[in-house]
Amino acid sequence: MPRTDSRRGRGPTVVVGAALVIGALVTAFPLLWMILGSVKPRSESVAHPPRVLPREPTPEFFAHLFQELDFGRYLINTVAVVVIGMAGLILMAMAGYGFAKFRFRGRTPMFFLVLVTMMIPVQVTMIPTYLILNGMRLTDTLIGIALPGLVSGFSVFLFRQFMTTIPTAMIEAARMDGASEARIFWRIVLPLSKPIMAVQVVLTFIAGWNSFLWPLIIANDERLYTLSVGVSLLNQQIATNPSLQMAASTLMVAPILIVFIAFQRFVVQGFTLSGLK
Repeated sequence: MPRTDSRRGRGPTVVVGAALVIGALVTAFPLLWMILGSVKPRSESVAHPPRVLPREPTPEFFAHLFQELDFGRYLINTVAVVVIGMAGLILMAMAGYGFAKFRFRGRTPMFFLVLVTMMIPVQVTMIPTYLILNGMRLTDTLIGIALPGLVSGFSVFLFRQFMTTIPTAMIEAARMDGASEARIFWRIVLPLSKPIMAVQVVLTFIAGWNSFLWPLIIANDERLYTLSVGVSLLNQQIATNPSLQMAASTLMVAPILIVFIAFQRFVVQGFTLSGLK
């Protein structure tokens, strides 16, 4: 009887597993098609009926992006925007720590204002932000592209939610031992906040790497465009070479996948401990 029950239990499990595998393959098929299409010769990419696997794979279109187009500069600009955005992680961590562990007048209204910023669409604030940066003479600069993404209300909220889980007794003990607030933050709070820092690294990287509309608005010089803008221009200028477009799209997507895979364990842990379901 136990063997019969175990066999009956395996049936639904196998069916569910097979359904999940099929669903995963269907979901990942466009990504696989993009990657395989990036190494197809142009004759195969426009062939009918289309083939999934390339007969003669070639990396020539990746070389074309950097040698004949300006994607090397676009890549450097995108990396610079991401690096500048990463500097905002410390500022947002400090803000989250202040809201989580300090008691001061106006804390609740100020945190409410932080939450309100999450409800305002980015498009609403683009014109005021542009006017401010134009007055500071930061248009047509990489700093002007990266500055609006330096901090965000959602990230401050995540840091605050996570840092409320840090034992206050530990912080009080450090204060009694004579540790300064800066030392407590750098030596105790930040090391304990590695999961949420990993979450923020992934979110900040994705936001900076995918930046499209704002660089297109604030940069009049093509030398300041990011990768996403470059891919858009490629789609408009070279519409008859699907392999080249697939290569540019693969270059755009691959780093995001690598970063997420590297930090996925910390991402799940950080969202769990921050109270988000």
